[in-house]
Amino acid sequence: MSKAKQDIKLYHKWTFKDIEVKDKGLKRYLNLTPMVLPHSMGRHEHQRFRKARVNIVERFINGFMRPGKNAGNKAKVTNIVKQAFEIIHLRTGKNPVEILVQAVENAAPCEDVTRISYGGVVYHLSVDIAPQRRIDLALRYLTGGARKASINNPRSIQETIADELILAANHDIKSVAMAKRHEIERIARSSR
Repeated sequence: MSKAKQDIKLYHKWTFKDIEVKDKGLKRYLNLTPMVLPHSMGRHEHQRFRKARVNIVERFINGFMRPGKNAGNKAKVTNIVKQAFEIIHLRTGKNPVEILVQAVENAAPCEDVTRISYGGVVYHLSVDIAPQRRIDLALRYLTGGARKASINNPRSIQETIADELILAANHDIKSVAMAKRHEIERIARSSR
C-alpha cells in the first residue's frame, strides 16, 4: 500500500490501516478502502455486485436513508454517523470503524429458511446465505435497530447508533441485530 493511502483517515480521525475482517466468507465483500468522506456519488448503482466495492461506512450511512425522516439527506446522515463514531470512541477507546466491522461480522446471519412447495404442501428448508446478502442483512438489522430505538425516545439517534454498534460488536443479545440473527438461525436450525 502506498504512503498516500496509509495517511487517509475517515473524517481525518480514524484509520482503516490495522482493521482486519476475521470472517473469511465476508472478507471479499466488506470493503475497507481508505477514504476521508464516505460518499461515492452512486457509481456502484448500475452494475451487479458493484456495491461490494463501496466502503462499509458508506453502506452503513446509506442504510439510514430509508423513507421517513432522513430520506435523501445524505449530508445530515453522514454527520449523524460521524457524531455516533465520536461517542463510540469516547465509550470504548477503540477505532469506531473497527467496532462497525465487528458489529457487521457478528450480526450477519449464516443460515435462513426458504419455502419449497410440493403439490400444494409447503415445506421450509434451511439454506446457507451468500456473503453479500449476509452483509446486506447485517447492515439492515443494525440501522433498523438504531432507528427504531430512537423513535419516541429522549436519547438522540447518535446515541442509539453507538449503543447498537457497541452491543453488536460485543455479541450482546440486547442488540436488535444480534437478536434478529439468533432468531433467524434458530428457525433455520429447526427446519433442517
